[in-house]
Amino acid sequence: MSPHQLPVPRRRASGTPQAEFACRSFCIPLRNTHFVDSRKTKNVFRRTFLLTFFLLLAVSRSHAQTAGELQDNSAPSAKQANASDTWPQQAVRGSHAMVATDEALGSQAGVTILKQGGNAVDAAVAAAFALAVVEPAAGNIGGGGFMLVRLADGKTNFFDYREVAPAKATRDMYIHDGKLIPDASTLGYRSVAVPGTVAGLELVLKTHGTMKLAQVMAPAIHLARDGFPITETLVREFDEEKSSLEQFFVSKRIFLSNARNQNRAYKVGDIFRQPELAATLERIAKNGAADFYRGETARMLVADMQSNGGIITLDDLAKYRPKIREVLRAHYQIEGHRWEVLTSPPPSSGGVAIIEALNILKQTPLKGWDDLPSVRMVVEAMRRVFADRAAYLADPDYSDIPVAGLTSDCYAKELFATINPQHASSSKEIKAGTPHVCGVSAGKSAAPNTVVSLGEGPHTTHFSVVDAAGNAVASTYTLNDSYGSHATSSAGFLLNDEMDDFTTQPGVPNALFGLMQSDANAIAPNHRPLSSMTPTILLRDGKLSFVTGSPGGPTIISATLLSVINWMRLGVDAQAAINAPRFHHQWLPDEVVMEREFSPVFEQALNANGYATKRKGHIGLVNAIGIDAQTGDCLGAADPRDHGSAMGY
Repeated sequence: MSPHQLPVPRRRASGTPQAEFACRSFCIPLRNTHFVDSRKTKNVFRRTFLLTFFLLLAVSRSHAQTAGELQDNSAPSAKQANASDTWPQQAVRGSHAMVATDEALGSQAGVTILKQGGNAVDAAVAAAFALAVVEPAAGNIGGGGFMLVRLADGKTNFFDYREVAPAKATRDMYIHDGKLIPDASTLGYRSVAVPGTVAGLELVLKTHGTMKLAQVMAPAIHLARDGFPITETLVREFDEEKSSLEQFFVSKRIFLSNARNQNRAYKVGDIFRQPELAATLERIAKNGAADFYRGETARMLVADMQSNGGIITLDDLAKYRPKIREVLRAHYQIEGHRWEVLTSPPPSSGGVAIIEALNILKQTPLKGWDDLPSVRMVVEAMRRVFADRAAYLADPDYSDIPVAGLTSDCYAKELFATINPQHASSSKEIKAGTPHVCGVSAGKSAAPNTVVSLGEGPHTTHFSVVDAAGNAVASTYTLNDSYGSHATSSAGFLLNDEMDDFTTQPGVPNALFGLMQSDANAIAPNHRPLSSMTPTILLRDGKLSFVTGSPGGPTIISATLLSVINWMRLGVDAQAAINAPRFHHQWLPDEVVMEREFSPVFEQALNANGYATKRKGHIGLVNAIGIDAQTGDCLGAADPRDHGSAMGY
């Protein structure tokens, strides 16, 4: 395959300037004395507090992506169409290690742990807890997620700490008189599934970490107890979520009024302290996940449930268990290099979908996203992948999922043969196929044609970590909708609204995405809802090459797939792989969703080929790390769509 450039062309090169620190949409090289000195880490956050304050104030003046923008379409403007002109064109380069998250303070927490001698897993757990403090829309201890770990010695594990339905959950719990109760599955205590984050992070740390829980939680505890400066993003989010947050006393008190300044709303630059959350984190740091699931925090959470109509019990919490699952793998030969894709198994649907799409696309050259045939072929692959996803994916503990058939080469060739390269297919005619492994003929039974929930609301968050030894972590976790259920526990943390990821009413669109759903994903006690979260790692000739993933509901799959194609198939550099314009097709509705960076002329060409199109501000938020094949340096590529933060050294 000849190398083709993306609209923001940057080939991989070893000459990218060295940078110690990158905060959101700009990079500022700093002397080590201004950042983290590995010899003097005890008071690192206090020493850097004023620096962080001024940096975040500068950052807050830039427009950040809102949760609504990820769900709602609005007409493109000339200013928005040129927003990418100000995006960073080069990744942050680190010769030792890298952390890429949505928030500068989350990335800083991870780098602090790395410089204290921790490995990538230690740093990832630190970043996860820190994000639970500084990114309330998505960072969480009241939600759940996935973490993909690949160690330098080649060992891999996939940690599933997805939420589960409480024992009292029933199939029709959100239905009254045959109709879905408005907001019942998305707002308030009754929409909450049993959280998995704390148990999952503890399991990851015990399995592959080198530090104690109290050590990696120290940055998060500091941020919750001593506070951090409110950014413009948080001020805007608090205002946008006000109508829902103010329905719950604890949420209103924590997020909508500054108790230290005459109970007025927060303004940019105010210090945001969360004493209840700090106390909870301190208990977890001291007593482990046992506190959250069987101790004081568990009792506080259940008391909240009992007082506010929730159904989670102490028994539900005590019985929760995260799981370690086999990593999903696929192999490709591209331009003389052996590539291996390590990705997410069910209950994520994303890993299966990405491998199925990559297999379909093996049959065709790809030139980039300014090339109409390339975009058409990827759209058609997405269409077929999402049709299969709708029919076959569910909780693997309770359903038989044909993973081997869906990801087989021969099945991909059959799907490729159904694509007309000159004109759009119709989703009315394209249905789920009959997956089968090579050497075994396809069965005759018809596949189901209903759509299951696509999982995760707009403010899931993804982060990536690579350490000096070559250990790597890709992690995606969520509250589901932005600010989850909007209900906050008296223990100081927001609670998820993950119950809406189940089939709340067969045959009726779900609340967040307006999608038809099937019985495969029906509400049942202890079941995990289907997910789109897709943390993914690429190996090149057996060596670590790329760490990626994204939030964004169903667009998680598309955003992650495109980042993989950009790096592995098109060969662009790390930041260009993230800056490149994105598009999405999920079978139903039958339309191509396009970011605003695509030109009107290109959209018209798609329309002329039979594709209905829809514009969207941004698709996904990919925080990735590439490895320079020549130097071995880490290339941190945070997503500028929401001013993500990559930090390395």
